[in-house]
Amino acid sequence: MPASPVEQEANGLALYVHWPFCLSKCPYCDFNSHVRESVDQIVWRNALLREVEETAASIGKRRGQSIFFGGGTPSLMPPETVAALIDAAARFWDLPGDAEITLEANPTSVEAGKFAGFRQAGVNRVSIGVQALNDKDLKFLGRAHNTHEARRAADLARRRFPRFSFDLIYARPGQTPAAWEAELREAISMAADHLSLYQLTIEQGTGFEGAVKRGEFIPVTADLAADLYQLTQEICCDEGLPAYEVSNHARRGAESRHNLVYWRYGEYAGIGPGAHGRLHREDGVYATANFRKPERWLAERRESMAALSGPEQAVEMLMMGLRLNEGVSLARFESLMGTPLPEAGIRELSGHGLLSVEDGRIATTGRGRLLLNAVLAELLK
Repeated sequence: MPASPVEQEANGLALYVHWPFCLSKCPYCDFNSHVRESVDQIVWRNALLREVEETAASIGKRRGQSIFFGGGTPSLMPPETVAALIDAAARFWDLPGDAEITLEANPTSVEAGKFAGFRQAGVNRVSIGVQALNDKDLKFLGRAHNTHEARRAADLARRRFPRFSFDLIYARPGQTPAAWEAELREAISMAADHLSLYQLTIEQGTGFEGAVKRGEFIPVTADLAADLYQLTQEICCDEGLPAYEVSNHARRGAESRHNLVYWRYGEYAGIGPGAHGRLHREDGVYATANFRKPERWLAERRESMAALSGPEQAVEMLMMGLRLNEGVSLARFESLMGTPLPEAGIRELSGHGLLSVEDGRIATTGRGRLLLNAVLAELLK
């Protein structure tokens, strides 16, 4: 069966480059980020370039689709390193002139001042870690910037880059619906065409996990979190920024093309400490994972590379695709799994208003995305 237009858009390689270093560790963060007194920029540039070359040798020529510099804090990278990695990707893969090239940045004055260098290097989209628009909550979240710097960075990004986005964290302790509505509407007035809006979750091994155990603060209740989520959907829809994924909102055509490769279960290569990939080779699809600790990655790089069976791919595709409004192809799932999704489960979930089925695709409703784990459990039992 020919690929649908949605699946065709997922064709092409997405390249993720992980810069693992931060100036400080935020208490909510469970990403692979590390604080070091000094970083040898030449050593790291050469190591990242070497892994790009090794990956290209492993999978051969591809049509590139996007590059994403994540972290950590990749805006701490010298623009020269970013330029060298983009040039390498263009050499090894067919990278079109309109490829989406995103870099995550923090809105401190020093990093925002490097925007001109990143734009010259080839970055055409930035994603700014704003996280909150009041100084009290920025301090609570462990952020190094203030609201003035956040607004300045957003304004500079709008002038320097064709596209930009920024992140906010909501469902913070003590946050009321009225306060979040005011903050969100201000964010929308600052945004161009994309916002990432994440509920605060207490992740294992983070500073906030310890703080909650010590009774230093109490997370918001599940009911309040659900109310804030619903309020977020309503406001963003009214303002022309509907959700296209659980936490991501965009004007039509402004979705993150790189992240859509993940959610549409396309091919992506992970470069750098802790980076993961899904590589398509002649003998199958492989899941790759790199060592997380920077020093070990420099010495050994890849921790594992495992072939994925068809059913394993089907489950991963379903888990990723049901995060999207567009959902997943039932035919694609069946071709990978070898059997269709259970009709009884689909009927039951549809009857409860958690799923929709249309044109051979299955998708979660807004309510279904709130209960995504339960929906997946029912479909895969």
